[in-house]
Amino acid sequence: MVAEEPAAKEERGGPLRLGDPSSAVRLADAPVDDVARLQTGIGEFDRVLGGGLVEGGVVLLGGEPGAGKSTLVLQAADRLSRAGHVVVYVSAEESAHQVRLRANRLGISGDGVLLVTDNGLPGAFARARTTGAACVVIDSIQAVTCPDVDAAPGSILQARECTALAVAVAKSTGIAVLITGHVTKEGNLAGPKTLEHMVDTVLYFEGEYRHAYRVVRATKNRFGSTDEIGVFEMRDGGLEEVANPSALCLSDRKEPLAGCAVVAGIQGSRPLLVEVQALVASSQYGAPRRVVSGVEAQRLALALAVLERRTGLGVSANDVFVSAAGGMRLSEPAADLGISVAVASATTGKIVPLGWCMIGEVALTGEVRPVAHLRQRVAEAARMGFTRVMVPAHNLGAHGLRDEGSIEVVPVETIARAMALCLREGNGGAVAPPLAGSATGAVNP
Repeated sequence: MVAEEPAAKEERGGPLRLGDPSSAVRLADAPVDDVARLQTGIGEFDRVLGGGLVEGGVVLLGGEPGAGKSTLVLQAADRLSRAGHVVVYVSAEESAHQVRLRANRLGISGDGVLLVTDNGLPGAFARARTTGAACVVIDSIQAVTCPDVDAAPGSILQARECTALAVAVAKSTGIAVLITGHVTKEGNLAGPKTLEHMVDTVLYFEGEYRHAYRVVRATKNRFGSTDEIGVFEMRDGGLEEVANPSALCLSDRKEPLAGCAVVAGIQGSRPLLVEVQALVASSQYGAPRRVVSGVEAQRLALALAVLERRTGLGVSANDVFVSAAGGMRLSEPAADLGISVAVASATTGKIVPLGWCMIGEVALTGEVRPVAHLRQRVAEAARMGFTRVMVPAHNLGAHGLRDEGSIEVVPVETIARAMALCLREGNGGAVAPPLAGSATGAVNP
């Protein structure tokens, strides 16, 4: 192949122009400024954002239809306007009349919120510049357009170009941009994956519209942690913060039931108690089913294998259903002990007495391994009125934990020992009989 002549290159695209070498600076000499944030006044929302909206930052909020995306961003716009900030609200899917009806239902006056119902995004940003807006809300990115782009609203090209325009304006003017987006049936944000790479923060609404509680979780955050969650309750007056999520995830029953155990988890910087419920039933098909809700399927498979091999508990031929109450999601290894105990309780028909809480990672050897943030977890269990907390024995030396006030700390070395200590024979009709073939006597240490 003959090399192309430089002249031909100049004719097609012009000569190659190198940037100014003086624009490069040493990392140690780069300016360091405190990140300026706009607090929305919604504590749970600000928590997930890392303290509030960042000036010049772009946030993408996704969720299923009816999850509450438009409600949340309208409430955030109202709180920002009450704090003295000008907010431009771009409603490309609803008319001004429809947005006003929602505002009336939410008790929002609308003073300080400039409503734009035209789906042309450049005009909305021009209005934001002339009014000195601190924040622009785009509801939603699939409905707005850039007139210079020859594509229909909602197309991949339009979504990408509109997001690129929002990022460019935010970085050049310092205006914070809050964008809502649709999700696919798989639960991912609709449009090209590059949208999530372009923005600074990606948030997801979790929870079905049929339920009252919603969880906002960050999957990407350049200015904060991705482990924080915000918990809300959908009411007639809009989304309200849940100040005590642990109480939401715990049952208020007075009698213990087989298949239930409480786990002390950590969501970002906040400890959270979640009840794990398990049901083990005889399989009616050739292949036993494993159904999970709020629990990772791989962690359940690991727990079942350890129970079968290290404690002799026969669960391989049965259907196993495990759920985390309250719509929460348990993905950390510290939930292993609670999941394993709940499955063992459902299989044997024995119960975990009320007042017990579980913390620990279960290794393939059956050993209960240490976890992080143990002191915060124990303190949360004590605050919620639990009397005993089961922890990895190896954690005690590192944290110096003993009985903490009204709660007794029970150290365990293996999953078999944990089952022998906390599983008790029940009484009355609250306990299911053990399944045929389950080796209930094999759990002794």
